[in-house]
Amino acid sequence: MNSVELIGLDKHYGQYHALKSLDLTIEKGEFIVMVGPSGCGKSTLLKTIAGLETVDTGKITIGGKDVTRAEPGDRGIAMVFQSYALYPHMTVAENMGFGLRMARRPKAEIDVAVRRAADILRITEQLDKLPKQLSGGQRQRVAIGRAITRSPDVFLFDEPLSNLDAALRTQMRVELSTLHAELGSTMIYVTHDQVEAMTMASRIVVLNKGAIEQVGSPLALYANPVNRFVAGFLGAPRMNFIEGTTTEVGTDDALVQLAGLAPLRIALRQGATVKTGDPVTVGIRPEAFAVGGSKPASCPARVRLVENLGRETVVYADASPLVTSGSDTGTRNVTIQLGSAVAVAPNSEITIGFDPADAYLFGSDGATLTPAKPEIQSR
Repeated sequence: MNSVELIGLDKHYGQYHALKSLDLTIEKGEFIVMVGPSGCGKSTLLKTIAGLETVDTGKITIGGKDVTRAEPGDRGIAMVFQSYALYPHMTVAENMGFGLRMARRPKAEIDVAVRRAADILRITEQLDKLPKQLSGGQRQRVAIGRAITRSPDVFLFDEPLSNLDAALRTQMRVELSTLHAELGSTMIYVTHDQVEAMTMASRIVVLNKGAIEQVGSPLALYANPVNRFVAGFLGAPRMNFIEGTTTEVGTDDALVQLAGLAPLRIALRQGATVKTGDPVTVGIRPEAFAVGGSKPASCPARVRLVENLGRETVVYADASPLVTSGSDTGTRNVTIQLGSAVAVAPNSEITIGFDPADAYLFGSDGATLTPAKPEIQSR
């Protein structure tokens, strides 16, 4: 049975159209992560599911029950906010059991629920402490524990890790993924951090300007973005975009002219709409670039910055006019991600290249024109 179903959701704030005819089905037990730029509607969508915002039109069902106009407390959901929202004068145990006390559940039932949640989150020894005596990670566990005690049908998370430092965010990603596996509950998670999305999600929902751009598994979206927006949003470092023009279009491939390179022959998906002379964009993932002249499409570049990260090296190089200032990068840099520590010196002249088979081609409307690629590629 579907855990959550959203049908034709529309939401306006005055003249601003925040959600635009959204349709989404979430299966029971899925871990759904919603990502998108600021103002794309992801938090608004989460709040409409929670009942904190009402929709203008559309329908929301949870566990097969229509909850579109139901009160938040009647929806069978529990929400964990960006701020911990803990009562400072209450102990950890009192904070975690607060929702059940408000529901007038028996004390024995509350104690059992709190102990169970504390065991799952490994904070049993903290139950008698006040929030001010806890670390940031422990406070976030308490906030999650408060949600667990209610045994909801659906957990909603609104950027719960954004207030933590990098090490704690990594730790809490593991904790939340483990929690999902243990509970088997449906979880809907909003974040601006694509690393969280790629590492935690069963499926990712990419939102843009109040509409869903694409839904799929992390690797499926990374390997086969439906358009330029999704391709540029998922991936760190992000995809390189190079403007070009088609000089020849066949039934299954096109010849693309890029400034500074010989024409490239790039495969086309079946039914791709593109004509000779059309402006197109070629997308190259940073890891698809190589240093040296071993790749079919190569050009000179000057190194501007080298990030030696141990297990990998990220090189930012000026390959003008290969990448123009009008690209989505906002600079004339090409980003190259090398799989190991490589001796590349700033301000040095290098040759960079890529295989056209690894390239993505996007039409003037942003739609992907290349065929589907394998989700995991060996390099």
